[in-house]
Amino acid sequence: MILNITLQPVKLEDIQRIHMWLEDSEISESWYGLDEDEQPIHIGYSPALLMSSVDEPPLKHIQSNSRRIFSLYSKEEGHIGEAQLVIEWALQEAQLFILIGRKDLWHHHYGTSALISLLDEAFQNLQLHRIWVDVPEYNNHALTMFNHVGFVLEGHLRATHRKNESWYDSSAMGLLQEEYTRRRARLIQS
Repeated sequence: MILNITLQPVKLEDIQRIHMWLEDSEISESWYGLDEDEQPIHIGYSPALLMSSVDEPPLKHIQSNSRRIFSLYSKEEGHIGEAQLVIEWALQEAQLFILIGRKDLWHHHYGTSALISLLDEAFQNLQLHRIWVDVPEYNNHALTMFNHVGFVLEGHLRATHRKNESWYDSSAMGLLQEEYTRRRARLIQS
């Protein structure tokens, strides 16, 4: 069952929710854990620093042609998470990041639905050739989701993610535009 998830520009109140969600240890540990100062790690920007900014829109110094940051919205549930594409235009590829911050929505198809919306953006709108992810070995749910959508294991990365003062390996997984195009209809129906 695929849900209707839209990609929207990030607003200050979205950043405040991201900050709040990452304060939850279960969420931050499934994401990127904590830094040396025991602060939740966030990729691309610091929600805590941006919340104190007077800039509007809040991501104007971070958002760029090579880094697209989106808030994930569900018609029924409102703001549910965040997604990013870090694009290497010369290679026509991007690294994908996705976080569902609402734990009550975990394991209810919101992650897969958001991933499909982001892949549509990457492959149909941006015309990219390849998307890849770096998934820590302890995030079995993410590994299962990316595998279900069609991502292929491309490599094993050693000691890339720190969690609870230990280093964990991760899997580099990739998906090509033509692979996604072949699978998309089946994914929407399942």
